[in-house]
Amino acid sequence: MPVDIEKHGERIVVQLDGQMYVPDAAMLRERLLQYMDKGVQEVEVNMRQLDFIDSAGLGVLIGIHKRLLERGGHVTLRGLRGSVKELFTLTRLDKVFEIKDSD
Repeated sequence: MPVDIEKHGERIVVQLDGQMYVPDAAMLRERLLQYMDKGVQEVEVNMRQLDFIDSAGLGVLIGIHKRLLERGGHVTLRGLRGSVKELFTLTRLDKVFEIKDSD
């Protein structure tokens, strides 16, 4: 799964494409933790091109969200669609995360 991360001060924008399975989730977690260790407080995840996310991927997003909240930061999800959007609704994670439409 291709992951593109752009840093803008204390904020990063993460672009997810394709499908996120366990190995992808582990890699994403490590990369995001590295940025957080360097002071990143805001994470925006663009999921417009994401077709599938498994429970490991959800776990990474929840874990990062929790850590950032503890540090006064936050996670924003953008562009959820199709089955990914459905999953967030069914699991009620749409009530946990700040979710915005894609620009």
